[in-house]
Amino acid sequence: MIGLLIGRFQPFHLGHLDAVIFALSNVDELLIGIGSSNRFNEKRNPFTADERREMIESSLDETTLKKVRIYYIPDVNDHERWTYHVDEIVPRYDVVFSNDEFTRTLFGKRGIKVISVPLKQREVLSGTDIRVKIKDGQDWAGLVPEGTKKVLLRINAKNRLTNL
Repeated sequence: MIGLLIGRFQPFHLGHLDAVIFALSNVDELLIGIGSSNRFNEKRNPFTADERREMIESSLDETTLKKVRIYYIPDVNDHERWTYHVDEIVPRYDVVFSNDEFTRTLFGKRGIKVISVPLKQREVLSGTDIRVKIKDGQDWAGLVPEGTKKVLLRINAKNRLTNL
């Protein structure tokens, strides 16, 4: 069985890592869609799709990486068409993993099975909050996998976030 998990991953944090592990406990292969892949250098989307891909790939172990394929999913300005847009980019999948109510509704309308992902530490594992912590020089490193941390340090995320 093949699953689909879509996220912005701005940045890829421990909650996202848990979601990948959970999804892979339910499917044989996982398609990861990097949403808003055409958006970057914005307050809400500061990191490029390639940077986010690197965060994901460097955060997964070799065994997990073999079960994952990553796709870029740019934004479209037509919510009703969005799931069909996704289908034009990714291969066939059997189930979608999402907690986002809008995403669940859009895929559900098409009869596609949607599974909720158990949320762990949602109060601290938020991309928005992590970006604020990085920008403000607060402790953030324990909220992201080591691979993401290395990418964020290499690209000087603090400087980028400060200048947006």
